[in-house]
This record gives sequence, structure tokens and C-alpha cells, in this order.
Amino acid sequence: QVHLVESGGGLVQAGDSLRLSCAASGRSFSTYAMAWFRQAPGKERDIVAAISQYGALTYYADSVKGRFTFSRDNAKNTAYLQMNSLKPVDTAVYYCAATPTTSSHTYYTTGESYNTWGQGTQVTVSS
Repeated sequence: QVHLVESGGGLVQAGDSLRLSCAASGRSFSTYAMAWFRQAPGKERDIVAAISQYGALTYYADSVKGRFTFSRDNAKNTAYLQMNSLKPVDTAVYYCAATPTTSSHTYYTTGESYNTWGQGTQVTVSS
């Protein structure tokens, strides 16, 4: 099982960009489907983006489509969430999640599907 550590969060202004990283330790990183979720204060945790084992398939929530890009570098055991044109509504704690899959063309969009989570990184976007 992998261990996940997020980084890259911070305080930015609307319109700015941030790149979150999710570094994984452990073996067989490339066999894991991954996702980013976020949770704003007082709200439920929501899916942001998901990616299959080798990045062939990606999913984006409608709210971030066209602004965020989810990628992964299996050689570095790291996944990235490039966030552009940030808005105040993007303010949340962002969590990286992973789960092993047997298919290279699979991702999941529900939190229950993931068995490994990072500790989260705060993203705050001011207006």
C-alpha cells in the first residue's frame, strides 16, 4: 500500500495558478488509480479529478473542467494537479487519494472507492 503526501497549497488571489503535488511512497504506484478531492468548510467532500494508472483516462468535475489538469509521473511516484484561473469557490482542503486497480483504463469518482488518502493541503483563493 502506498503512503501519500500532498504539497503545494497556499494563499493566492483570484486568477492565479497553483500546482499541487501528491508524492507516493511504497511499491507499485503505477497500479493505482488516483484522484483529487476537496472539502470546503461546512461542505461535503467532492471529487475534483481522477486519473487512471498511466494517465490515459482522466475525469474532471464540471466546476474545474478547462481550468485544472491532473497528471502523473509514475517514474517519480508523483501526481500533480495544475490549477489555473483559480476562483474563491476553489477554496478548500485538497486531498489526494489512491486505490489499486487491475485495469489501466479505470478511475473512480467516489471517495468510497479509494483506500488510501493523504493528509490534505489547504488552498485559499482570495477575491
